Amino acid sequence: MNLGLAGKVALVAGGSAGIGLEIARDLVREGAVVSIAGRDPDRLAKAQAELAAERGGAEVGGRALDLRDEAAVRAWVDGTAAEHGALHAVVTNAGGPPAGPTSGFTLDDYRSALELSMLGHIGMVSAALPHLRRAGWGRVVMIASETVRDLIPRFALSNIVRTGLVGYAKTLVHELGPAGITVNVLAPGYTATAPLLDEITGDRAAGVRRVAEQARIPLGRVAGPEEVAAAGVFLLSDRAGFITGTVQVVDGGRALGV
Repeated sequence: MNLGLAGKVALVAGGSAGIGLEIARDLVREGAVVSIAGRDPDRLAKAQAELAAERGGAEVGGRALDLRDEAAVRAWVDGTAAEHGALHAVVTNAGGPPAGPTSGFTLDDYRSALELSMLGHIGMVSAALPHLRRAGWGRVVMIASETVRDLIPRFALSNIVRTGLVGYAKTLVHELGPAGITVNVLAPGYTATAPLLDEITGDRAAGVRRVAEQARIPLGRVAGPEEVAAAGVFLLSDRAGFITGTVQVVDGGRALGV
């Protein structure tokens, strides 16, 4: 399937590992020009090398930064658009806040979660919007969590902050629709990425199955990051031009809400 992404310029935050890296990989395979960002310079360099191999050795852009650093994010966005003459797609992505109940956190913990899981995303989108408008074609995908659709008591910070990100996305839709820019939220469920695997000691395969059983995932397993990425890349594609303002949950059927 041709997703109409050849030649499009895309930015992927949190693109050095997990779901972000798999989205970047799929974009490269579709012929997009991709730049990724991540906090760990060594892991970022490794990811860039992997993606360059997908492009036949051609260099893939990258910037070591924290999504909460507004100035660094804006420099990355503006620099990439200037280098390639345009910007068409952005994927905002950052690590999630720690688990715990509402009463288990201080007000500073809430502020930190807000910076990480909402304001960092908004800052990247705000920096990108002038470039997307000039391009006359744009895609915004913000990666959140299944907690925006089905609250999980032990993830209080995620429940609270990430639902605010959905409100931002749905409000932005009405401002950007006339410019041909779509905005969607990708909401993964339990996924076999580093944060989940780091919690599992011993036999990881057995641990992942145990997580799936405890979470009551109908498919009986957690997602591979590439499976979540596939949904994200479709939302970035030309074929998804009439899909905007949605929350795309990828949770193996776990959520019971209608």
